[in-house]
Amino acid sequence: MSGPVEGEAAAPPAVTPQAPNDPAAPAKTDPKETKPADDGASKKPSGAELKKLKQLEKQAKRAQAKAIVPPATQQGGPPKENQKQREQKQSQKKDESRPLPIRRRPSQSNAVPQQQAKKESTRGQKNLGLFFGHLYSQPRQHSMVGASKDVHPAVLALGLQYSSYVICGSTARMVAMLLAFKAVIESYQTPVGTSLARHLTNHHLSPQIDYLRSCRPLSISMGNAIRWLKDLIIKIDPSTPEAEAKRDLVEEIDMFIRERVTAAQKLIRDQAATKILPGDVILTYASSSIVEQTLLQAHKAGVPFTVIVVDSKPLFEGKTLARKLANQGITVRYYLITGASHAVKDASKVFLGAHAMMSNGRLYSRVGTALVSMLARSHSLPVLVLCESVKFTEKVALDSIVGNEVAPASEILSEAERASLLPLEPHLPATHPSKNKAEDKHAADDAKSGPLDVIKWVEGSDNLHHLQVLYDVTPAEYINMVITEYGSLPPSSVPVVHRLSTNT
Repeated sequence: MSGPVEGEAAAPPAVTPQAPNDPAAPAKTDPKETKPADDGASKKPSGAELKKLKQLEKQAKRAQAKAIVPPATQQGGPPKENQKQREQKQSQKKDESRPLPIRRRPSQSNAVPQQQAKKESTRGQKNLGLFFGHLYSQPRQHSMVGASKDVHPAVLALGLQYSSYVICGSTARMVAMLLAFKAVIESYQTPVGTSLARHLTNHHLSPQIDYLRSCRPLSISMGNAIRWLKDLIIKIDPSTPEAEAKRDLVEEIDMFIRERVTAAQKLIRDQAATKILPGDVILTYASSSIVEQTLLQAHKAGVPFTVIVVDSKPLFEGKTLARKLANQGITVRYYLITGASHAVKDASKVFLGAHAMMSNGRLYSRVGTALVSMLARSHSLPVLVLCESVKFTEKVALDSIVGNEVAPASEILSEAERASLLPLEPHLPATHPSKNKAEDKHAADDAKSGPLDVIKWVEGSDNLHHLQVLYDVTPAEYINMVITEYGSLPPSSVPVVHRLSTNT
């Protein structure tokens, strides 16, 4: 019986040589073969040993995972995205010190160099102007070219009169502006789907104001009138018919001119005329409409007095005032600002007009007013300022540098003075831009030098520029009294009167 058993036991080893060729062969082992191996193995591990084995397996998995991460990032996938984010963060930290680019629309990409060129040119102009360089950057419109199509013809004509100084004086400019706005309102038609209160202010009145500002900076009284008019338009009831709303606006403008200008000037004129006594010598500077009315009122009342008019460049407004007073039979003496120190010796009172009265009690008026006030103070002369409350402002002025207006070059030199400088043209430097004209003989024969060329000499020079400001600031301690329609008051009461006039 031993033969068959040996044959059966030898059969399984005959199958094992084929196992290396088949990868699945190890899984297909005979259970009869494994049983003897299991019986010969050691006993089952204890609980402590199982815990140690589990810990070792965890450590092996962690080490294997750390070893797998670098190749995974090289192949791509989510780890690669994390690496890109890290690189972007690092690049952002490096670029924090760099200036950020300005985001623009594609249509504005071509306009960037032009704007940069404009900024560079304005910087050059500011350097030429020294402390007043920022005033040269103010735009000036001397023609209707480039004006918006929404600007009314009456406003176009008014802007040209502003820029040419045909209409001069803050009160005259404000009244002319309100009269032009009346024509604008009368010709206005509200578009379908909008209300008059919303559309008239933002879309129709704003282009008119922008054009007037481009012709010449707005005065304080003009700014107060514009704010009053906008506030009036906003308060219109949307249910009000258009014709009725326009009629009410026109009537309110007429009432504003009548109450804040005409009636106010009459009250100031009557009150200031009582300050002129027989034998007084009244000194005034430049020209003011309310001062002119006061002097004429005192003359009509039969008070004998003399007037001294002190005048200066660039507008020489005092010439017109002296001529009007002389035509009415008043004795007038005319001085330039260079002789003001001699004129003050003969005066007994000083009457001054105002462009604006600041909230700190300072007077903002034609350049040279501060000099006349200081001379009057040194001679113990009373200085009286005649000013309507519509010229009061909540702004504060410490000097005449921050806010001012520069006169055009044509106003600095008169035409006769420019003509007298023409013989000096051959003495200009060879590098001067005006010398380039001489190279073209035909152009030199056709176009002869004129008075306007003298202004071009100044504009073309690198080391010579023109500067003539129009206003200055007079300290409050040099002013004794401010006469308004609310009565006579000290300069320190200006903010109180301004608050009363704006609340009514």
